Amino acid sequence: MLIAVDTNVLFDLASEVESVVDAITTIRRRVKAARFIVPPTALHEVADNALRGETARKRKIAESVFLRLRTVWKFEPVNLVPVEHGIVERIADAVRQQDLLPVAERNDSFVLAEAALLDCRVLLTSDEHLRGIDFQSLTLLLQGFDVAAPVIATPREIVRKFCQ
Repeated sequence: MLIAVDTNVLFDLASEVESVVDAITTIRRRVKAARFIVPPTALHEVADNALRGETARKRKIAESVFLRLRTVWKFEPVNLVPVEHGIVERIADAVRQQDLLPVAERNDSFVLAEAALLDCRVLLTSDEHLRGIDFQSLTLLLQGFDVAAPVIATPREIVRKFCQ
């Protein structure tokens, strides 16, 4: 089972936010075949923050993400072949054109499209725009691209649902 991890989750994990650490631990304990992947757009956002983050703290956290990504957390960074980038762009554009996400949330639409194209079952994010998406409309839209919509969940939801 592939689980895509959004940028905000990576930053929270590097900052050792308890709910995020607990969510990753819970998923690993309950879903033995779970593989955590980091979509290309999330990787680009981390890299951009490492180079040009607004504060020294943000740059340091981004650098910490890269140091821990593969060795400590065992997350798999993923890239796409050029044709897949084109498909992601078409899906992301359609998501924004149908007002499932605001036009300004371009990167969120890309992360979502990448997770769907990579056949992730879950997109783990703390982003309110992604959490608030109309899942039924998203599912119908993505069917037109022959991909399935991932379940969009926050770390807090994972902990709340599975640690009770």
